[in-house]
Amino acid sequence: MMLFRSSAALCGALVTLAVSVAVARGETRGVHSSAAVDAASGHAVVGAASMYNPFKPGKEEGGPSTASGERYDPSVWAAAIKTSLRSKFGGVQFGERPKYALVEAVGKKVIVKINDVGPLRPGRIIDFNERTMRHFDPSLDLGVIEDVKVSPLSGDDWTPGPVG
Repeated sequence: MMLFRSSAALCGALVTLAVSVAVARGETRGVHSSAAVDAASGHAVVGAASMYNPFKPGKEEGGPSTASGERYDPSVWAAAIKTSLRSKFGGVQFGERPKYALVEAVGKKVIVKINDVGPLRPGRIIDFNERTMRHFDPSLDLGVIEDVKVSPLSGDDWTPGPVG
């Protein structure tokens, strides 16, 4: 009987801990969400977004190294900003820390690491890597997403990923 009580108490403690961690994560994510919206400068850019992956056959742009010097990684939350917007997004220079932006489209928000620049096609302001594009277009059927709002975030202490 004593073993049963100890096991039940231990189980209850573990459930309480798990719920506390889940609540804390949710609260942190909520704070991060409002912090990102507050930190987004009023200098947002609106335009179209597309996807790039220099490792896919037939792709003419980019290469395995990004403008910041990082290797292109399709599994992280990252993007390339249009070259003419480089200064607006903190420079994005080789060997420097990547910059961050809040991206809003199709009712979703995500913080992305801006670690590359590119000439991009007319009307496009940002090229997402594969993971980021799949967040906005899970099937990758759209090809181009219109009316994307991209706001530079000040500082470099951001965790890329979905917001809100």
